[in-house]
Amino acid sequence: MIKISTDKSLLDVNTIYNFITQAYWAKGRTLQEVQKTIDNCLCFGAYLEGEQIGFARICTDYTVFAYVMDVFILPDYRGNGYSKLLMQRVFDDPELQSCTVWMLKTSDAHGLYQQFGFTELKHPEKVMEKIR
Repeated sequence: MIKISTDKSLLDVNTIYNFITQAYWAKGRTLQEVQKTIDNCLCFGAYLEGEQIGFARICTDYTVFAYVMDVFILPDYRGNGYSKLLMQRVFDDPELQSCTVWMLKTSDAHGLYQQFGFTELKHPEKVMEKIR
């Protein structure tokens, strides 16, 4: 059975680093940068028989806003509903219940996130970004 935990001491940073730095959204990130992102966010590890198989990172103020980042299930474990379980655990987390604004960016997982109520921006003219 899959276990999902926010205990950062359980995270396998090398597994996280090895996966996300091969993904389109985190190419070029250093191990130190990955560790810094973990240190400064609410993180969820997904474990099967003690081995980390997935991850999600939430950048949040714990009151109003939550930004979903670096979500993955390792390829060998996909197709078993683990990503849904991971995201359900994120959205059920007691510390995030007052957050009314949730955002994310994805190029390929729209179907997963739509199941949890994510939509295209209702008012894209109100959203701005700065890319450095």
